[in-house]
Amino acid sequence: MQLSRTARAIWLIVFNIAIDQISKVVVRANIEPSERINVIGDFFVMMNVENTGAFLGMGSDMSYPFKLIFLLLLPVGVLGYLVYYILTNRSLDQLTFIALCCIAGGGIANVFDRIAFGSVTDFFYLHLNDTFRTGIFNVADMSVTFGMIVLLLAIIFPKNKKQQA
Repeated sequence: MQLSRTARAIWLIVFNIAIDQISKVVVRANIEPSERINVIGDFFVMMNVENTGAFLGMGSDMSYPFKLIFLLLLPVGVLGYLVYYILTNRSLDQLTFIALCCIAGGGIANVFDRIAFGSVTDFFYLHLNDTFRTGIFNVADMSVTFGMIVLLLAIIFPKNKKQQA
């Protein structure tokens, strides 16, 4: 059975949200706040950090009205438009379609956390050496990052004949 384009979009977005939320439930239940678990030495670490800001904690020290606008209302509006765009733009090629669904799913998952908990649960940390280390991130962040990379590649290396989603 072939799913309709709309059903595929909803499935991809909900899948991204579900995987993120399940991972956060597991982390909240099993890792104490600020506990550090070295999974692979100091390279791959898991911890439970509640991020009241945005990416890498940016904006965590903003006053409430600015947080409401920039970390909740604006993202809800942008994500709402993105979902509308995905569902109504029939000319999206498959790569762009998948990329935008990952971005929307990850974004919605983190906004859900802000609404439900007042913060976003982050728990992954990578530290290769002093020149490469990440901020603490989560599965939703990985979905958004994956989507952005795929979208960038689709823009840089467009196919001559688009295979529509």
